[in-house]
Amino acid sequence: MRPLFVIALFAAAAAFTWSDCKAQSRIIPPLYGHQVVGGDTLPSFRLARIPVYSSRYRRRVSLRKYERLVRAVRLVYPMAQEAQELLAQMEATLPTLRTKKEQEAYVKSVERDIKTRYTPVLKKMSMYQGMVLVKLIDRQTGRSSYALVREFRGRFSAFFWQGIARMFGGDLKAEYDPEGDDALLEQLIELYELGLL
Repeated sequence: MRPLFVIALFAAAAAFTWSDCKAQSRIIPPLYGHQVVGGDTLPSFRLARIPVYSSRYRRRVSLRKYERLVRAVRLVYPMAQEAQELLAQMEATLPTLRTKKEQEAYVKSVERDIKTRYTPVLKKMSMYQGMVLVKLIDRQTGRSSYALVREFRGRFSAFFWQGIARMFGGDLKAEYDPEGDDALLEQLIELYELGLL
């Protein structure tokens, strides 16, 4: 048994020539990459950045609050991203329309599309998820929800919806603060964007 193994090993070694064994002369497939260091070819890998945060959720109550925020971010963050894209599209389209009447008709048509698309989802959302959505819209667009409503629907409409939000404990003027109150929310968004949430 052993002589057959040795013969097979020599046969396999003879199949390769010395020029094929030199790493510098072979073409390495670009799966990961390589670099030559001191005459040696070493594989190189590009790893994704993974953030590490301290664990501050030792009590059951704070863990529940954290999990609640995670669920809200999973549901609401894609909507905030779509709001950013929609706002950019509207800001690009509005200057091309000639009259104020055409602009108002365009804004109303966009509003109708938003209502038909998001009303079923928004009806199922909790107040907490709505407040997170308001914060994330401010983060994505750079403007508060109140400012957006005032810009596209007028002062009275913005005042009315702010009053409704206030009655239920919300605030359309809430601003996103990634360094202060919303630091945890910023961490969760970073994890979501990396696909780790």
